[in-house]
Amino acid sequence: MNRKKLPIGIQTFAKIREHDAYYYVDKTPYALRLIESGTHYFLSRPRRFGKSLFLDTLAELFAGNEPLFRGLYIHDRWDWNVRYPVVRLSFAEGRLQTAAALDEHIHVLLSDNAERLGITIEPPPMDTHLRFKRLIERAAEKAGQRVVVLVDEYDKPILDNLTTPEVARAMREGLRNLYSVIKGQDAHIRFAFLTGVSKFSKVSIFSGLNNLRDITVSAEYSAICGYTEEDLDAVFAPELEGLDRERIRHWYNGYNWLGEAVYNPFDLLLLFQEREFRPYWFETGTPTFLVDVLMQRRFFTPQLARTLASEALLSAFDVDTMAPEALLWQTGYLTFHGQRRIGARIEYELGYPNLEVAYSLNDALLKGLMGDPSLAERVTLSAYEALVRGEIDGLRQHLERLYASIPHDWYRKNPIAHYEGYWASVFYSHLAALGLELIAEDVTHHGCIDLTVKLPERIYLFEFKVVADEPEGAALAQLRAKGYAEKYRGQGVPVHLVGIEFSKRQRNVVAVDAVTQ
Repeated sequence: MNRKKLPIGIQTFAKIREHDAYYYVDKTPYALRLIESGTHYFLSRPRRFGKSLFLDTLAELFAGNEPLFRGLYIHDRWDWNVRYPVVRLSFAEGRLQTAAALDEHIHVLLSDNAERLGITIEPPPMDTHLRFKRLIERAAEKAGQRVVVLVDEYDKPILDNLTTPEVARAMREGLRNLYSVIKGQDAHIRFAFLTGVSKFSKVSIFSGLNNLRDITVSAEYSAICGYTEEDLDAVFAPELEGLDRERIRHWYNGYNWLGEAVYNPFDLLLLFQEREFRPYWFETGTPTFLVDVLMQRRFFTPQLARTLASEALLSAFDVDTMAPEALLWQTGYLTFHGQRRIGARIEYELGYPNLEVAYSLNDALLKGLMGDPSLAERVTLSAYEALVRGEIDGLRQHLERLYASIPHDWYRKNPIAHYEGYWASVFYSHLAALGLELIAEDVTHHGCIDLTVKLPERIYLFEFKVVADEPEGAALAQLRAKGYAEKYRGQGVPVHLVGIEFSKRQRNVVAVDAVTQ
């Protein structure tokens, strides 16, 4: 296979398809399935997952730009004699911080669509939803065909203002007013597709648009955005030479919406360009707001590796009700690892999608937990050396330095530091930020942490307890009593049982007891 250009940052279908110069993963089977089985859809996916490119593909398809689809799955299955008027609304550009700015943005979008479609609609100050209504009606009348409505980043004006709830609410009301038109104009709409990062509660932004089919967690559309293992072999084979396939999988694969797992496209394209394993996707967006929410909610960070959430909890996302689990899942920091039905209730198991997210998110959380990003950087690396060499004394000294280095002012100003799970969270995120293979056990037992750290040279089983003041020896005793070492004895490496006890009063480690089995 000949090498082609990497479509990094390109969200325009025509640009990728013209002259066949770029790699392209054919998503038209999904487009055809959607069109043949329904008319109104909603899809939530994290940032940089190819949502905009898929919308642009739909736009070119309905507009009848046949040459762009030659050689693709849908080409011989589509009637190119019929062309539909396409209305496109995108909130991806800029940051809107007032209701007036949102209205102005919408007015510009509506006017641009009217001009492109060759129709006239009344100018402002007519309300945005009335102008949208006129746009759909007149576009359908002129074309003699029902309209296709495509909305990209439908939720961005709200998400950009979540730290200012009153502004976010105003954005929500303005958008709800706009989107309600889609249901009211059903007779004039052939197809509607809305995408965004967050899945807002149906009783909030979509209360007037209850005819949307939400395909976010439909197994058949799990790979509608992103690259599959098969895509790597079929499309990107020339780029795989010299790269460890298993390492690619470990670093970047694992995003799942109850069907086939996928890679984030941005990660793979940057990997193929730079030939280095780095957290490319994570580095494109600083999760400051996310870290702040987890700190405020006292989220127990070992739960990130495995947490349970109901369908209702993951759908209960709004300006005033943001469950940390829903926020982590919708932004792509957690993904589905399984599901089960308990009576009428569906329960999902969530966890990290891959190594990139596990170590990058915990690195960001550690900096938030310690209150000093540069300090968190300095104290992380020495732990790795002690673990690799099996130096328990060195590990104890390192942990003492770790907790002693957290400024006293940080304890005084931050309520989370007085919460017992805080010490366990620092310990867990500290090790997870090393990018090691961790298995969190008994993660719902707040106040202590059971953690397995697997290295090629040795395995560690940690029990972390908070004691009143003096060491009690209970952490190591509990490890031995439970017989955790049994399941690791056959792996041919030393197994270290390490009990760590922390004094809440002294704000430091008071005991690191260990035995090797």
